[in-house]
Amino acid sequence: MRRHCLHLGPLWHGLAAAGLCLGLLGSARADRLPLPPDTPAAYRAECGSCHLAYPPGLLASNDWKQLLARLEHHFASDARIETPALREILAFLTRHGAADGPRSAGGIPPRISRTAYFERKHRKVPAGLWQDPRVASPANCEACHRGAADGRYSEHDLALPELRRR
Repeated sequence: MRRHCLHLGPLWHGLAAAGLCLGLLGSARADRLPLPPDTPAAYRAECGSCHLAYPPGLLASNDWKQLLARLEHHFASDARIETPALREILAFLTRHGAADGPRSAGGIPPRISRTAYFERKHRKVPAGLWQDPRVASPANCEACHRGAADGRYSEHDLALPELRRR
């Protein structure tokens, strides 16, 4: 009995190569989270003066709303800001925030470091490293990600040598 098989040959190789390229491109893009072009100056000034001006897509829009509703108790600080700036920042964060899902924090206050997305991306980080004086907190993105201020979070550009190649 003769078997009929589909011989894809060069077509199959071309599709596989294209898939690999798209996968790599997607992976590289996942590590890039720059601030959107319409980032208000108030966001950079008000939020970025105390910590990294986090990319809004790291947290769900509903979490951003909760966070900004309680700025008088913002992680043990009073971070209240003037109403016009608050409105502008809230509109920006909810417009660019993630949909509910893996980037939802589900706690009060909502924390980026408690999202399923963050936990998955940092699952290989040794627990003790979060207490390392160079890091101090999972909120300190720039301690490990040299390009965080520019939206680059690649695991290939980590500042701490012990985190490379895990």
